[in-house]
Amino acid sequence: MPANIFDYQFAFKAEGAGKHFLQEGFPRSYQLSTRLHGMKRNPRIVGILQARTGSTRLPAKVLAAICGKPMVSIILDRLSDSKTLDTLVLATTLLETDDELARLAEVLRIPYYRGSENDVLDRYYEAAVFFRADVVVRLTGDNPFVDGRFVDEAVHCFLDSQPQPDYVTSEEGGFPLGLSAEVFSFSSLERAWREDKNPAWREHVTPFIYSHPDLFSVKRMISEEDLAYMRWTVDTPEDLEFARSVFNHLGNPRFSYRDAVQLLKQKPELLEINRHVEQKTL
Repeated sequence: MPANIFDYQFAFKAEGAGKHFLQEGFPRSYQLSTRLHGMKRNPRIVGILQARTGSTRLPAKVLAAICGKPMVSIILDRLSDSKTLDTLVLATTLLETDDELARLAEVLRIPYYRGSENDVLDRYYEAAVFFRADVVVRLTGDNPFVDGRFVDEAVHCFLDSQPQPDYVTSEEGGFPLGLSAEVFSFSSLERAWREDKNPAWREHVTPFIYSHPDLFSVKRMISEEDLAYMRWTVDTPEDLEFARSVFNHLGNPRFSYRDAVQLLKQKPELLEINRHVEQKTL
C-alpha cells in the first residue's frame, strides 16, 4: 500500500448532502486520476470497508475491543499491509449513532464516506464515485481476520485472470466463514446500482452481480484446503470471544490469516467457542 495512503487531514460536510468526506491531503495519484468507462492499464483500486454500530445480534460490535483497540481499528490496521490498494475508505451511515465511527476515522487519518444505512449498494456506489475507483474491493467491519495479504490475493485473482472477470469472490471457496473479500469493476457496481430493484439485495451490495451470470462474469477464489468448517466472522458474543482468544494467542494483531489457520490446527479446542453459532441467511 502506498506510504501516503493515510495522508488525509480534515473532514468537511458536503453542503446540502449531509455526507462527510476527507478532503485535504489526497495523494497526487488521486488528484490526477480520471474516470474512464473501460478498465485502465493501471486501474485505481479502492478498498471500501463498510461498518455501522447498529447490529441486532451484537450491538456496536465494530467498536468492541480486541487487543485493547476497537475491532474496526484492528481491521483497518491489518488492511494497511496491502500492496495493491491505492486507497482504503471507511463507509458508514449518516445516523448520529455512527458519528463515533466518523470520529475514529479522523483520529486514524482514514478517509471516510457517510451514506444510506440500508441501501448499502448506494453507499458503495457513491463512495466509489467520490474516490474515483476503477476497481472496488468490498470489505466488512465484522471480519477482523481479513488482512492485506489476503486482499492482495483477491485483487491479483481479479487483475491477472484472462479473460478478466467482472467480479471475484472468496465466498464458497473453502475459506473460513469471515475470511472474505469481493473485488469488482466500477462498471459492474454501477450497473448493479442502476438496475437492482430489490431492497434486500441492495442491503448486501453484490447479490445482483453474482446472481446474474448472464450479465457478469464471476470467478471464485479457491482455498488450498477446505477450511469452511471454521467460523471467523463476528456476529455474536461467542464469535467475539473466539476472535479475542485467537488474537490473544497470536499476540501481534497483524498476523497473517495463515498464522491463524496454523494456530487453530494446533489448538482446535478454540473452534468450539462459536461452533454452534448459526449463520444468518440473506
